[in-house]
Amino acid sequence: MPKLVVSGLKAYYATERGPVRAVDDVNFSLSDNESLGIVGESACGKSTLGAALMRSMQPPGKIVSGSIVLDGTDVSEMPASEFNSKIRWKKIAMVFQGAMNALDPVYTIESQLHEVLREHRFEGNMEEKIAESLRQVGLDLSVAKRYPHELSGGMKQRVVIAMALLLKPDLLIADEPTTALDVLVQAQIINLLKKLHRENGITVILITHDLALVSQIADKIGIMYAGQLVEVGSTSDIYKNPRHPYTQALIAAMPRLKSNDKKIHFVNGSPPSLLNPPHGCRFYDRCPHAMDACKKDPPEFKTDTGYVRCWLYENNKRES
Repeated sequence: MPKLVVSGLKAYYATERGPVRAVDDVNFSLSDNESLGIVGESACGKSTLGAALMRSMQPPGKIVSGSIVLDGTDVSEMPASEFNSKIRWKKIAMVFQGAMNALDPVYTIESQLHEVLREHRFEGNMEEKIAESLRQVGLDLSVAKRYPHELSGGMKQRVVIAMALLLKPDLLIADEPTTALDVLVQAQIINLLKKLHRENGITVILITHDLALVSQIADKIGIMYAGQLVEVGSTSDIYKNPRHPYTQALIAAMPRLKSNDKKIHFVNGSPPSLLNPPHGCRFYDRCPHAMDACKKDPPEFKTDTGYVRCWLYENNKRES
């Protein structure tokens, strides 16, 4: 049984002009101890997908339809009180984008970690639990007595990861965990996530816009565009044999140290508005292979390790 199966997930934001379809019919699955990278341009719905999986969307945002099946149980149908007590932080935890936005500047790190344990009615020794969690992310126990402004960016990010790991979740969602960090600290955070994935058996979902970064940790990659996953496949397949034209364009835009091609590659145009997205393929206006069939309902053709939403693969077998 897969660890996580997401089917037909839709999460919208209500506005006066109509719903913003931030996550629109997303499908993927993850096995135990498998890592997934979600990659795409800014405002494509990556962070909303993470928030939807955590059921932490606030009005005007909400999950409209679809299922989130964790260990065989559809947690999207759970009453909020049951989800909070049994699932959130205990089975699914999230490292939110921007550590300073996740930490309260007027409370010490220890106080904030205590609050998480109290909210979830932890019955063991809180001091020992906090010390264990801080050690797990490579921080000294003295950090617990400090305020967020007394820590470096990398230390704050480690604290947020420690907070997410307090109750030993099975699934960790990391939303842009290296944003605004220098290259050396980025490497430290990614190495920490790799260690947690490898040694602790934690299933990891890494949300990022950096294809080079995600290659270091992900077993498979989902390419997100305009609220939809347009391609899902193994990391090797995505890099060596990208199928969707958008994936191909992203790969081509990556700078390479060992290449004679000096041309700068980029994706022409802009993503469509998610207030009124196209009925067919949402990449149609920017795609060099656009054809009449692309204006139909977007397909979902099976690949060896995932799927691709593109009519170029019409002759492939449909996913059953």
